[in-house]
Amino acid sequence: MRLLRTPLRVLLTATALLTATALLAGTAACTRTDTDQIVVTTNILGDVVREITGDQARVTVLMKPNADPHSFGISAREAHAMQTADLVVYNGLGLEEGVLRHVGAARDEGVHTVETGALIDPLEYRDGDAAGLPDPHFWTDPQRMDTAVGLLADAIAEHVDGVDADTIRRRADAYRRKLGDLDAWMANRFAGIPAERRVLVTNHHVFGYLAQRYELAVIGAIIPSGTTLASPSASDLASLVTAVTRHRVPAIFADSAQPQRLAEVLAEEADLRVRVVGLYSESLSEPGGAAATYLEMMRFNAEAIIGGLTA
Repeated sequence: MRLLRTPLRVLLTATALLTATALLAGTAACTRTDTDQIVVTTNILGDVVREITGDQARVTVLMKPNADPHSFGISAREAHAMQTADLVVYNGLGLEEGVLRHVGAARDEGVHTVETGALIDPLEYRDGDAAGLPDPHFWTDPQRMDTAVGLLADAIAEHVDGVDADTIRRRADAYRRKLGDLDAWMANRFAGIPAERRVLVTNHHVFGYLAQRYELAVIGAIIPSGTTLASPSASDLASLVTAVTRHRVPAIFADSAQPQRLAEVLAEEADLRVRVVGLYSESLSEPGGAAATYLEMMRFNAEAIIGGLTA
């Protein structure tokens, strides 16, 4: 019996050590796997970041498809994910009004954050309630998105643990070539719009960058503000009617979630009957929809704008 005790004791000790080691390794692996390495606020930037990273990092996107970036909120779990991430990417310039305080909390916890819109030479609103403030809707210009991709690739390579920097930059370069193709296609398509039809009226100020890039003129908005959280006044609607009538505007462009309602409001409150064309202006569609990716969204919007102005 004495001969059996030592081997049994050794066996039990070894088993306990192996079990503890496995548990520790498993805990570490679980912690690393379950950590959202990159958290992105908007689904437009989320799609772009996923194109850059591929399988190099775990990316969590907070904003759901067809949501409003000005008003969407997040859960306590998502707020915690921001504070434990390697990197938080957000649009900034005041866009994500319901989430910006969580970005600040993550920054206070030492998380590196990238305010993408502030890095791409932002335009200022020229009129309306937001005149003089920076316009956050830079993604409507593919050239500015190209600049953003290069800056985001650098941030990911530097701040996200475990990624291969060469792979990140190679993927970013490949995506930037797609953006170049998109820009060339849009420039060619918009060039065919007659001079007298190159005017935009939208539900709120969202296409300033696109207008500048492709030589269109934004002459009015239902809500003369940079946010959907504002409301139009009677004088706003009166000014809009004047602009639409003077320029013989054939269509008004609204977010895809509300074109019919907007048409009803214009008809009832402003006695204005004009075609309302739905666009994916600030959010991607659900997967499989008409604007499931940034590239698809831009092509859809371009075709819809051209169709609305030339019909």
